[in-house]
Amino acid sequence: MVEIHLLSVNIDFHYNPIYALGIVTTFERFMMGYKPQHEKESIFHALIQSVGADPNIYRQDTQRLRSLAIDLPVSDLIGWLNQTSPLDKDEKIQETLQAFANNQGFKYSRLFGIGLYTLLELSDSELVKDEKLCNDALKTISNGLKISEEKLIRDLELYRSNLEKMSQAITVMADMVAAERRKREQPTQVLDESITSPEEKE
Repeated sequence: MVEIHLLSVNIDFHYNPIYALGIVTTFERFMMGYKPQHEKESIFHALIQSVGADPNIYRQDTQRLRSLAIDLPVSDLIGWLNQTSPLDKDEKIQETLQAFANNQGFKYSRLFGIGLYTLLELSDSELVKDEKLCNDALKTISNGLKISEEKLIRDLELYRSNLEKMSQAITVMADMVAAERRKREQPTQVLDESITSPEEKE
């Protein structure tokens, strides 16, 4: 929320669909263990509205990008993102990429980087599991968009590390809840046994 607010008041920041994809993906993954589930969408709306934006636009742009990435071979996606092989797929996103490549006032952010990574992940989930292939793809994209490859890769390493920590925390919490449930059930079983008559025991 802090990062979204700081970006929203930055004079160089302009909303774009890849940034929206980064926000939605980050929210969904870091809220994965949140309960009750039905409250998550209300929280998302409140988060986006807190910076004067429309959460429906974020969702719509995210869905559009996800569908596009799933349908594109990863080589075509990389060529499109680094602007060596522009595709006639989505005029709005094409304008965003060109603005970055031409340094037309578009500010890089970690959330934009997560959006780029998510596109790669949707297009080829195996590629992002291979550190060298993934980093090579990110370097190619960053060079085409004129953004720092070191910063992009560092931001995504932090993102993936935090996802792993979150996954471990959810597992630990699930184990603790299960252990507490067993602990609560145990006295009941002991009590049931203690009130059983000798004849019943025989």
